[in-house]
Amino acid sequence: MTKKTVTAQYPDAQPELPPRTRGVIGLFEENCTVCMLCARECPDWCIYIDSHKETVPPTAPGGRERSRNVLDRFAIDFSLCMYCGICIEVCPFDALFWSPEFEYAETDIHELTHERDKLREWMWTVPAPPALDPAAEEPKEIAAARKSADKLATEQAARAEAARAEAARAEAARAEAARAEAARAEAAQGPTETPQGDSAQGDPAQAEAPQADSAQAGPAQAEAAQEPTEADSAQGDQAAPPGPPTTPPTAPPGQPEPPATPPSGPQEGQS
Repeated sequence: MTKKTVTAQYPDAQPELPPRTRGVIGLFEENCTVCMLCARECPDWCIYIDSHKETVPPTAPGGRERSRNVLDRFAIDFSLCMYCGICIEVCPFDALFWSPEFEYAETDIHELTHERDKLREWMWTVPAPPALDPAAEEPKEIAAARKSADKLATEQAARAEAARAEAARAEAARAEAARAEAARAEAAQGPTETPQGDSAQGDPAQAEAPQADSAQAGPAQAEAAQEPTEADSAQGDQAAPPGPPTTPPTAPPGQPEPPATPPSGPQEGQS
């Protein structure tokens, strides 16, 4: 009341709409199960749905076949829609959403009937839902999806472990077969010849006899080698060359002769 009126310069300036603006309805086809709740609850009867049934084979041996509805047509006539949002509220599988887009005016009223392809295009304009409260309980859809993922991961890990155990058993069986084959081949070749070293080691009497003989003969040979024979000494004397004559030195003329060298040992009469 106290503020000045401001004119929005549309379409040059786009208005800032809240996220929950009821502009147009978008369809998430993958979630639709053709339950027809939205078409039955619509007060204007502006929703048109066509479908057919298909038989699904059993997922496990011995199971029975099941039938499911396949969506053929999903259309909304926005020339009749009054944007009450009942169809979005009663959908049990979250297949319908509000989009804030409102610029879909047409010059032909027939073009206001949007088929499922057009409704799917509106899904890209649906804003993201607000963030959940951190203290809120986890949605049951997320919990169910996580439980399924954990179960699948556990099954895959169990299969991988069983495959590794089977591979280990197969490797052990191959190794055992190889050892058995080697044992059979060794038995087929027969006994092998005993080497000479083994025969010498196997008869200790033969090995000790030469050692005893050498031990007895050793001292006699050593004594014989140390005692020279008379013939060898005689030959040594004959072979030795004569040395120079040993004459006492004489003094030159006019000088006295040097005294004789006293004996090196102690002389008699000296104490």
